Amino acid sequence: MKKYLSLIPFIALIALIAVCVSAFGTDALDGATQVSLLLASAVCVFVGFLMKRVEWESLEREMTDKIASCMPSIIILLLIGAIGGTWMISGIVPTMIYYGVQVLRPEWFLVSSSLFCALVSVMVGSSWTTVATIGVALMGIGRAHGFDDGWVAGSIITGAYFGDKLSPLSDTTVLASSVSGTPLFTHIRYMMKTTIPTFCISLVIFTVAGLMMDVADSSEMSFLSQLQETFLISPWLLLVPVLTGVMIARRWPAMVVLFLAALMAAIVAVVWQPALISQIAEDSWYKGIMKVIYGSTRVQTGTPTLDELIQTRGMAGMMPTVWLIICAQVFGGVVTATGVLRDVMEMVLRVVRGTASLVASTALTGIFCNIALADQFLSIILTSSMFKDVYRDRGYELRLLSRTCEDGATVTSVLVPWNTCGLVQSTVLGVATLTYLPYCFFNLLSPITSIVVAASGRIRPTKDE
Repeated sequence: MKKYLSLIPFIALIALIAVCVSAFGTDALDGATQVSLLLASAVCVFVGFLMKRVEWESLEREMTDKIASCMPSIIILLLIGAIGGTWMISGIVPTMIYYGVQVLRPEWFLVSSSLFCALVSVMVGSSWTTVATIGVALMGIGRAHGFDDGWVAGSIITGAYFGDKLSPLSDTTVLASSVSGTPLFTHIRYMMKTTIPTFCISLVIFTVAGLMMDVADSSEMSFLSQLQETFLISPWLLLVPVLTGVMIARRWPAMVVLFLAALMAAIVAVVWQPALISQIAEDSWYKGIMKVIYGSTRVQTGTPTLDELIQTRGMAGMMPTVWLIICAQVFGGVVTATGVLRDVMEMVLRVVRGTASLVASTALTGIFCNIALADQFLSIILTSSMFKDVYRDRGYELRLLSRTCEDGATVTSVLVPWNTCGLVQSTVLGVATLTYLPYCFFNLLSPITSIVVAASGRIRPTKDE
């Protein structure tokens, strides 16, 4: 009976988040969700004291460790905020939008966006980098064509996470294969059996949707004209994203790449867009470029749609997300230290019978960990650690475990509003998680495909080769 009490913190969190979303809507992430996570953490602490007599020092240590583990993500998030400001005001993103609107026709835009992001993500091995650079430009192009934000963000995320999942350069791909004890390329080849069909289904949906949508582009020429009047548009500006791609291809550390990408764009902004820098801070170009990096900027173009598109938030715009990540890690720390997460996982293992239930339990555990721990890396590690002996004892190949971890944990992390992935992508794209969630077909279908393949009877217990 005591183990069922471990469900109370998660039920409390779900209830609190539901009330927040109902009361605040898209503004829930401005503070209400953070408070809800802290309240759910308090409930968990109470349950831990009541059930297990957990010492406060162990809770504090686990919370501190969890927060410390996400510091690299927080720094990367702040650098992405700097890139968002500098790449926009320097004219890099506007140049990409300017040429992209002319090349990507409206009827093929959604499917093209997914394919383009998939290609870039496979090459760079990072969905975060793909979304923060190419994704931002594609959002602008999609808005220029009149597409709904949810559809555009869904197509971008679908492509970015497909590429990230299959790239040998991806940290989640390497992590999933290593913690399960599966060779990297064995893991990637086995993932293709579920990943490629799911992506193809998603592309078909985006293709049909694009062809059926009545998206007017009558304002395209005036939009491009206004863009050209506001920014100095030039193909030379594309050298910055090209150099950024070279650094990524050479596998430079993410922080170094993002810092240099922001620095190059800041220099370009001062040299190439002096009028805009003067508009942001009339008395000093130094103050102007610093404000672009750390603060919000709004350039007046005379067109409300374009004004909204090119406004930036800089590092300061990332602070609500940083706040949310810290609160999420507090909750993850207390559910781990009190042992309530372990109790819930033991309940899951009791219902495992055949192949389909084993795969379903693994995938659902990954999703549950994304919700509870708010971090995809922790979700992959915990899910793999929990099920590794089960797969081995029952005679299943460990590549099935590594694939299912990715199908469940990796791709669904972006669908959880308080998960680090969901927070970053929604902040970078300027689209609420619950707005793009229904259109992330690849991410939604991946766990289902994994379970369907397992239920087909083609997977049977066997010893590793």
